[in-house]
Amino acid sequence: MSRDLELRPSLGRLRAAGRFLGRAAAAAALAGLAACASNSDFYPTKGDVKPHPGVAKAKQHPIQGIDISKWQGNVDWASVRAAGTQFAFIKATEGGDHIDERFRTNWEGAARAGVPRGAYHFVFWCRSAREQMEWFKKNVPNDPSALPPVLDVEWNGHSLTCPKKLPKAQALAMVTEMLEEMERYTGKRPIIYTDITFHKDVLEGELPDYPHWLRSTAAEPEQRFSNRKWMLWQFTSTGRVPGVQGDVDRNAFYGTPSEWASFLSTDCDPRDHRRLSAQGLCTDK
Repeated sequence: MSRDLELRPSLGRLRAAGRFLGRAAAAAALAGLAACASNSDFYPTKGDVKPHPGVAKAKQHPIQGIDISKWQGNVDWASVRAAGTQFAFIKATEGGDHIDERFRTNWEGAARAGVPRGAYHFVFWCRSAREQMEWFKKNVPNDPSALPPVLDVEWNGHSLTCPKKLPKAQALAMVTEMLEEMERYTGKRPIIYTDITFHKDVLEGELPDYPHWLRSTAAEPEQRFSNRKWMLWQFTSTGRVPGVQGDVDRNAFYGTPSEWASFLSTDCDPRDHRRLSAQGLCTDK
């Protein structure tokens, strides 16, 4: 049960107390409790099968969303949107020869439901950057209304054919080449998604001009990623959202609704808008 529901009896008691304490005092108390309730979880209709106390603050961010792949099965996008989902990133491609089998269905379904959506590419370290970006461009529509694309960079440790880690310089060169090609294709500065291990091995101190989407499911990003400003935070992989069967990744945007509106209209992190717009990187939808 969400804290919003738990607070309802207290609100009722305060209304009764108002008869004795006066309208002004009761109104002040109600306003205080309502503020506490609204600050506890901006996504109150959603859940988490295995909530971790270390990421509790993620729910206080007002802009919340999900990321999706074929593993979520058939998604009811109208229900996802009605539940308050503000954005969705959808798996599109992997390596140089794999496309998520539900990408097109999810891409079109999210658009019909009015959920802002972007596509992500999962990097496979045994294919060249050029091959991977050619595959991405072949399969992902260049939709001006879409969110910026995402490059998902993690080690493929469970892969049967490519479990190796590359030297930092080689991995960083591949990442940079793919980011630059994504930007040329879409006209938008891509978002880098990464986890704690890959960031420490390759990205720490690198690529500060790109927005970062960080995976941290047991602590706040500032505690796990050294000197990294983040735009998006993936805080659980066991979330529950109406319209999605089973577990789903839940994510939070760092800022306010007005900052989110700015991001939607320009495709740039509002904190970097002035600098990036001077480089011709921010759009005006």
